[in-house]
Amino acid sequence: MALSKTKLSGATNGKQIKVAATATAGTLIHTAVTGTASWDEVWIWAVNSSASDVKLTIEWGEVTAPDGHIELTIPAEAGYVPVIPGLLIQNALVVRAFAASANVLMVNGFIMSGVT
Repeated sequence: MALSKTKLSGATNGKQIKVAATATAGTLIHTAVTGTASWDEVWIWAVNSSASDVKLTIEWGEVTAPDGHIELTIPAEAGYVPVIPGLLIQNALVVRAFAASANVLMVNGFIMSGVT
C-alpha cells in the first residue's frame, strides 16, 4: 500500500490548530482513518505564545485519564516542541487536546496514511 502525507484532519488548509479547550473533551486535532486495514502515523508539534509554561494534554483515542492521556508542559514562548513522534492510530479514533490556558498553544503536524 502506498503511503501518503497529509494534514491533520482538524487543520484548515494545513494551518495551526489553536487549543481552545481547557478540559475534556479537547479541541479536535485529528480523526483517524476508518477501519482496521491501515493506520495513520501521527506527528504533532506545539507552539506556546504565552510568557508562562503551559501544560498540554493530548487525548489519544479516548478521553479517559490516564489511559488516553499524553501530558507534557510546553515551555514559555517556545517554538515547535515535539508532542507526538509518529504514533499509530486507526479505526476512526479521535485525537484531541486541551491546555491549562486557553488559546495560547497552537499545534501543527501531519499524518502518514496508509501505514500497514
